[in-house]
Amino acid sequence: MTNADRAELRASADSVLARLVGDTTGTARLREDQWRAIEALVADRRRALVVQRTGWGKSAVYFVATSLLRAQGSGPTVIVSPLLALMRNQVAAAARAGISARTINSSNTEEWDTVQAEVAAGEVDVLLVSPERLNNPDFRDQVLPRLAAATGLLVVDEAHCISDWGHDFRPDYRRLRTMLADLPAGVPVLATTATANARVTADVAEQLGTGAGTDALVLRGPLDRESLSLGVLQLADAAHRLAWLGDHLGELPGSGIIYTLTVAAAEEITAYLRQCGHPVTSYTGRTENADRQQAEDDLLANRVKALVATSALGMGFDKPDLGFVVHVGSPSSPIAYYQQVGRAGRGVEHAEVLLLPGKEDEAIWQYFASVAFPPEEQVRRTLDVLAQAGRPLSLPAMEPMVDLRRTRLETMLKVLDVDGAVKRVKGGWISTGEPWVYDSERYAWVARQRAAEQQSMRDYASTTGCRMEFLRRQLDDDEATACGRCDNCAGARFDDKVSTAALDGARGELGRPGVEVEPRKMWPTGLSAVGVDLKGRIPAGELAHSGRALGRLSDIGWGNRLRPLLTAQAPDAPVPDDVSSAVVTVIADWAKGPGGWASGAPDAAPRPVGVVTLASRRRPQLVHSLGSRIAEVGRMPLLGTVTYAPGSEDLRISQTNSAQRVKTLHETLVVEPALAEVLAAAGGPVLLVDDLSDTGWTLAVAARLLRRAGAEGVFPLVLAVQG
Repeated sequence: MTNADRAELRASADSVLARLVGDTTGTARLREDQWRAIEALVADRRRALVVQRTGWGKSAVYFVATSLLRAQGSGPTVIVSPLLALMRNQVAAAARAGISARTINSSNTEEWDTVQAEVAAGEVDVLLVSPERLNNPDFRDQVLPRLAAATGLLVVDEAHCISDWGHDFRPDYRRLRTMLADLPAGVPVLATTATANARVTADVAEQLGTGAGTDALVLRGPLDRESLSLGVLQLADAAHRLAWLGDHLGELPGSGIIYTLTVAAAEEITAYLRQCGHPVTSYTGRTENADRQQAEDDLLANRVKALVATSALGMGFDKPDLGFVVHVGSPSSPIAYYQQVGRAGRGVEHAEVLLLPGKEDEAIWQYFASVAFPPEEQVRRTLDVLAQAGRPLSLPAMEPMVDLRRTRLETMLKVLDVDGAVKRVKGGWISTGEPWVYDSERYAWVARQRAAEQQSMRDYASTTGCRMEFLRRQLDDDEATACGRCDNCAGARFDDKVSTAALDGARGELGRPGVEVEPRKMWPTGLSAVGVDLKGRIPAGELAHSGRALGRLSDIGWGNRLRPLLTAQAPDAPVPDDVSSAVVTVIADWAKGPGGWASGAPDAAPRPVGVVTLASRRRPQLVHSLGSRIAEVGRMPLLGTVTYAPGSEDLRISQTNSAQRVKTLHETLVVEPALAEVLAAAGGPVLLVDDLSDTGWTLAVAARLLRRAGAEGVFPLVLAVQG
């Protein structure tokens, strides 16, 4: 292409940009680094990896390139994007530039056939697909080959997800290697991310074929965000953090995002801030898709002050005038933190970024670390099960035989699929018979990197140096210098003072005891495969009533009080007075609530006639003292204990797999004849007391035994639930 041709192409590119950003004056111009990427893709048909800060304009690169390539007769652009919210933003942005964009993802399954027909008819300029689609058998075998043959540009958005060194590794992304291999010669490829240090950049470049030895462009720019003012507030406890938000949320500029580490925390904070009169909405993994879209629309239109969100919102939201990001709790990685705070200040001169770390952060990090890639014996067991089956096995069919929770099993299979050891087909998964090596050294290295990232977040919170410089150096930004804007450079803009009224209100919200514990109503699938004759719906005569817990371990209120009592390292001791008093309050509220035995309603449940405890291997004193205290206050007899069969004391109970857990509990939990005799004589329902419910299956199996032994009802009561 001649220089004149390139100049004409540049003029066309600027025209597309003007439409994209809504510029009617004709003055919009691509920056030189943006043009370099577009030129490489359109004029030279090269591959490019772009690592640039949030707000740099990566989406402008692929939309402008799409428009130019389509004008030259190229096929549609395929964008692999990990988040639904981001996809919705992208479709709207494409429309502004006159680009027809459609999506295929888990939230629009009813539209897939129509979208695929439109793509085949040439009516779609951009197709956004989620990485999970890439290994869906129908999509992979029927749609993907046609897409690979016809696509004019492949874009991998949030490309750090490809790397298991990155903070958001997704095995499905590695399917891109297959698509890359099937692309016709000369089809350009663009990979983009805002958060990749040197190690992640090198890994992504190698996997996408954009590394050393290829004729590719790597654009890596400085990561400073001049609009962001970073700060950290060290507050005494969770109540002070909520009170601070209640007092100061209105002082933060514009509207923004309050990130939390858990769903429970998001719901607690949302409830409290609404009580304070702040218009906020929660956005978590539990939020229905329609409600998510409404929440996004409300924030975009500034109808709410903030979304209180988990990482379900994460990278996937584009609001240029977002005025603040507050984290109630520290993410475990400075790279993930930078990604999330980068949502703010993209189109305004100043945005506030505040971190409010909490004592519970470490425990939450440890939990997520515990669900990393399984140990070798569990992987080998899964491969053996598939090899011996001789047919495709679905996740529900496999789960009882491999002792892994379904989500963890699926992630592991995706990794094995990428490694070539298994394959997803119609009907489930099969073994390929290919040799496979457990890369223990690599997995251990990843674990060490995660630990180092956690330490970096501790260091970020405590540093006396420039916070922006700290984050930029974590991302291997060689141009990192002091920003002059953060609380350490320019002085704190917010103090830690909270009003008495706000603190009292926060303590009331967090100190309110009581969480409903829904009983298990269906036995897990596949029990017959492990020799247990239970299936389907649990009969009404063997079912537990709805129960209660003092709190969730993931709460920032009672969770912080209960967590030290229930860790594996905690010494066994009688229940503390403040905890037992709170449990008594829970029971009183429960009894007086709708349908409760003290509610006076015509359909009220009968009053419990006694207390039964569950035998505890780890905390027998705690559970027994709790049961005794409840019996004493409620003026009920302590009837006895559901015990473990002799010889089963050392038997391991699965903490992850429902069918394996039920099998072990079914074989080991026992209602002794003496207790059965007492239950039959008591003639009424009982309170079933335990310390912790993590899956609900121990309560379900124990309730079944008690009902079959003569209890007319079982009301589970635990100190905490895991979720």
